[in-house]
Amino acid sequence: MTTDLKGHNLSGKNALVTGATSGLGRHFAKLLAGAGAGVAIAGRRQERLDTLKAEIESAGGRAFALPLDVTDAGAIPAAFDSIEKALGPLDILVNNAGMSADGRAVDLTADAFDAVIATNLRAPFLLSQEMARRLMARKAPGRVINISSITAFRPLAGSSPYSISKAGLSMMTQVLAREWARHDINVNAICPGYIETELNEDWFHTDKGQAQIKSFPRRRLQQASDLDGVFLLLASDASHAITGSLFTVDEGQSL
Repeated sequence: MTTDLKGHNLSGKNALVTGATSGLGRHFAKLLAGAGAGVAIAGRRQERLDTLKAEIESAGGRAFALPLDVTDAGAIPAAFDSIEKALGPLDILVNNAGMSADGRAVDLTADAFDAVIATNLRAPFLLSQEMARRLMARKAPGRVINISSITAFRPLAGSSPYSISKAGLSMMTQVLAREWARHDINVNAICPGYIETELNEDWFHTDKGQAQIKSFPRRRLQQASDLDGVFLLLASDASHAITGSLFTVDEGQSL
């Protein structure tokens, strides 16, 4: 199954992808496996995890399905223990799990706001923290890739908790990169534009969603594969000098 895309071969590496049951997480898990990495796929929907694991293994890859609620801080160390037992120590962490709460800011409940922040910002911090502790104990280099959004820089009306969480995730990327640079732990973020996923597919099938697409410079949504090049670069040894960077990949949607 190994695919050496532009030299970014990940054979011998192990990665954890959160939110791997759909959308970008599922895509990234298959991409990593195709580049040779062993992949721990984490999410809350066991049936989907099992299906993805079977797909990766049938193509010759290595995968470990890990049911995980990323907002459960107490479950994170045990999750890393399970991954290490199944695949070996982790080299790459992909913080992809995310959610949104739509509505006017004045109408949102505290619980809705807290749920988005817990999933999109607090969980990546705790997962990165656990990853860094283990890498430092091994004196090993590592890669943390945070999946942010162009809404970190361009406000998205009607989804304030999401925009706020992604702005926080982008700053967290740079803070952790600064703290962990001397340990050879690179922390970077990809900030995609609009890609149709389970989070937004209903919206983009409405008249207003279609009008939004027509407002983009290229009059179309992005494809998940548009992120492949920068993603594999950041996961590979070729990115040894890249840390604390925020990569906007949006087909010009934010222009």
